[in-house]
Amino acid sequence: MAKAHQIALGCTLGIRNAFQSLAAILTTILVVTAIYLTQEGGQWFQERTLSAESLSKCNFFSGKWVFDNKSYPIYKEQQCTFMSDQLACEKFGRKDLSYQNWKWKPHQCDLPRFNATALLERLRNKRLVFVGDSLNRGQWVSMVCLVESSLSPNLKSMSTIANGSLSIFKAKEYNATIEFYWAPLLVESNSDDPVNHKVPDRIVRVKAIEKHAKHWTNADILVFNTFLWWRRRAMNVLWGSFGDTGGVFKKVEMVRVYELALRTWSDWLELHVNPNKTQLFFVSMSPTHQRAHEWGGAKGENCYKETDIITEEGYWGNGSVPKMMRVVENVVEDLKGRGLEVQILNITQLSEYRKEGHPSIYRKQWEPLTEEQISNPESYADCIHWCLPGVPDTWNELLYAYIFHR
Repeated sequence: MAKAHQIALGCTLGIRNAFQSLAAILTTILVVTAIYLTQEGGQWFQERTLSAESLSKCNFFSGKWVFDNKSYPIYKEQQCTFMSDQLACEKFGRKDLSYQNWKWKPHQCDLPRFNATALLERLRNKRLVFVGDSLNRGQWVSMVCLVESSLSPNLKSMSTIANGSLSIFKAKEYNATIEFYWAPLLVESNSDDPVNHKVPDRIVRVKAIEKHAKHWTNADILVFNTFLWWRRRAMNVLWGSFGDTGGVFKKVEMVRVYELALRTWSDWLELHVNPNKTQLFFVSMSPTHQRAHEWGGAKGENCYKETDIITEEGYWGNGSVPKMMRVVENVVEDLKGRGLEVQILNITQLSEYRKEGHPSIYRKQWEPLTEEQISNPESYADCIHWCLPGVPDTWNELLYAYIFHR
């Protein structure tokens, strides 16, 4: 009887051990699967998880920069086939490369990791078009760099049409295009030539946009910006057409003329955009870092030689104009009331902290430097545009998050 009991007990223990082993194996499989699915390869799981209600309530634009030299940069400057010499700081001699290693961390959540393949799949048979000035062109270059490494050389191309105003990157396998259209003031102006646009007396036709808009009609995702080209006390407005001797000119102060142009832009969107087809974005002001005394530096200096970020939360320099931002917000809010949603990508505050992210002197100089400039590098430092990889990659991570999850 005792022997039978021992046999039965042994069987029970054997079954229990076998069950525990099986449970352990199953647990391991589940853990490994979960880990795999949360990697870039697990796109389906990633998208489902990041679409949760908690993420939809997260303010992507409130947060801090965290140094991360393991995950960033997402791409290498020298490996981007279509990098711009205006933004290639390492190529033009910058030695301190820490500007490439900062990750934007919202206070309430994490930004989804950029997945080039997932984005290209979303863009299959579609057009993503950036419209605006050189800051928006920099964001376009960033986006091209972010996705093009996932494509073999024979499956990608770059072309330029519309007298050089429209640049088109094509991912052939996906029949997808990522485009940039030069329209620094959105409406028609005497600065519309993509190369020869440095004119001393700027003139705009605030009621004329069709010349530009015909090139972005039927786009599936539109990303607009315009700000720095309006930064003057007043601007000449032309009522009529260029070349028309009967045209009427009037000086209009900065904020008012900006609003007139954005109203023309918003009216065009209302009449021509199908909200069921097209996602609309407006990128807020890209800050400049022209005056070092604003962040505690020496008076008369600028972003030249800067290697650290600004850590003061809420820092705001004079290069950004809140009243112009409010114009954008009001126009967008009005459009929403008319049934058209434009998502503002509020990159201003997060970019304010990045005084070290500009090309400074480390970019191609389109004209020979004078001896006076060479002796005083601060005089020609570019504290407006951004090095790549760098800050505009974060703008595109924000854009990516909204394309997928909002």
